[in-house]
Amino acid sequence: MAELLVTGGAGFIGSNFVRYWRERYPSDGIVVLDSLSYAGDRANLDGLAAIEFVQGDIRDFELARTLLERHRIDTLVHFAAESHVDRSIHGPDAFIETNVVGTHTLLKAAKAVWLEAGRGRAHRFHHVSTDEVFGSLGPDDPPFCETTPYAPNSPYSASKAGSDHLVRAYHRTFGLNVTTTNCPNNYGPRQFPEKLIPLCLINALLGKTLPVYGDGGNVREWLHVEDHCRGIELVLKKGRIGECYNVGGGEETSNLELLERLCACIDAAFARAPELARRFPDSPAATRQPTRSLIRFVKDRPGHDRRYSINATRITSELAFAASHGLTEGLESTVAWYLANEPWWRHALAKTQSA
Repeated sequence: MAELLVTGGAGFIGSNFVRYWRERYPSDGIVVLDSLSYAGDRANLDGLAAIEFVQGDIRDFELARTLLERHRIDTLVHFAAESHVDRSIHGPDAFIETNVVGTHTLLKAAKAVWLEAGRGRAHRFHHVSTDEVFGSLGPDDPPFCETTPYAPNSPYSASKAGSDHLVRAYHRTFGLNVTTTNCPNNYGPRQFPEKLIPLCLINALLGKTLPVYGDGGNVREWLHVEDHCRGIELVLKKGRIGECYNVGGGEETSNLELLERLCACIDAAFARAPELARRFPDSPAATRQPTRSLIRFVKDRPGHDRRYSINATRITSELAFAASHGLTEGLESTVAWYLANEPWWRHALAKTQSA
């Protein structure tokens, strides 16, 4: 039986991980630490049994140390982060504070409890990172691998790169048992509607424009959040201490093509369920017009990376990881979740407007 501390466990990926882990390991203890910033919501954990929730800041050393000691935590899974690139351009300070200072505070607390007071007892500090730390790829460049040199291009990716380096340093210098995963863009249930897929999905239902930066040719790899959770599970169970693993889904697409596929899923959902036209009368799909008619090109953001792609050979060959959600099926199930959970995204949408 394991005792987990999950930081950022009320956010998008964190809450999906908590749900994933509780379903598969019902006897494990789980403590969630989350500050409930605009993108976190306690309701994301509703219905889960035997979860202890603590509202707090990962920069609070005494809080982190106390939780590790009191609950005899042996596994810390660190999701908590500021993660929206646009916000990092307009307000980078919060990204440095949370992603760099916060991660360092957790590392210090883990070192104090597990190595100093705990005399090296069995433990794992798992750090969740992003493919954006590697920079941008050209159209013919090979995908990022774990040894690709870091070249972050936004305040967000730079702050995540800094946190990655700190995790590595605490392993190399102090002997802390760590692992790190780097993943591409995630999507799926409970994603806050500032991100591309839920933003455009909700806009389409409300008849609002679907903004696409630049020419829409920026390429991303997309990973369903459940596949990401499965990858982290494998790394926690079988990954080598001190190693980094890229968790990739293997499907690249341009932003424009992604939106066109999302629009097709929405059109198909309205065709199957005529009552959606009554719920969302402003959507083009309500009158059998193509949702893609809402797509509008907008001015590109500064420093916009052109392409990301993950080489997942290490986690595939060492840990037998394979993504189980294809992008088409994953988009269909994501659309279905948002259609079935309108109160959730209405509440989240109100938070975006006040954040």
